[in-house]
Amino acid sequence: MPLLQTLEASAPTATLPATTRRIVLTGFMGAGKSTLGRALAERLGWAFLDLDHHLEQRAQATIPELFTRHGEPHFRRLESSALASALAATSTVIALGGGTPEVHTNRLLLEQTPGTIILFLDAPFPVLFDRCMIQALQSTTTQRPVLSDPAAAQARFLTRQPIYRRLATHTQQTADLTPAATVDALLAALTLRP
Repeated sequence: MPLLQTLEASAPTATLPATTRRIVLTGFMGAGKSTLGRALAERLGWAFLDLDHHLEQRAQATIPELFTRHGEPHFRRLESSALASALAATSTVIALGGGTPEVHTNRLLLEQTPGTIILFLDAPFPVLFDRCMIQALQSTTTQRPVLSDPAAAQARFLTRQPIYRRLATHTQQTADLTPAATVDALLAALTLRP
């Protein structure tokens, strides 16, 4: 049997609570929201939606372009609208932008949309910073200008951390886990035991 089939055959299946309509991943930059979101969606047989990408498609502009043209307040309004649109989807894993939960309107949307499970992907700042730096070196398209000032990035991390924790249905530590092991841990946390 090929290795991939062996891994798939041994992968735990998930039986989610019947009320679950969508899973939202939140966390700071480098937490793995997009990578883990895609893998989790694949394991569940669900769709995957990256909120930043969804917003860019709706606005027909990149996030840096939106910030430059209109400023952060306008961007945040567009983000809230994109989030409301994304939360209408069912059988979907949604990866939020790192700053999405800072906006009160967005937290209300997340908390008050029935059938939404919110998973916080957590790791210490140095781990997240290193992941982002490695990703930036490997990619010509990934831009994380806020990381140009590590002290400011860490301050932002410390501000967001309690927001992520309060919002989360479940917190998953990711620092010492591979992506596959993290998805297994998330599925274990989500699965109903018969």
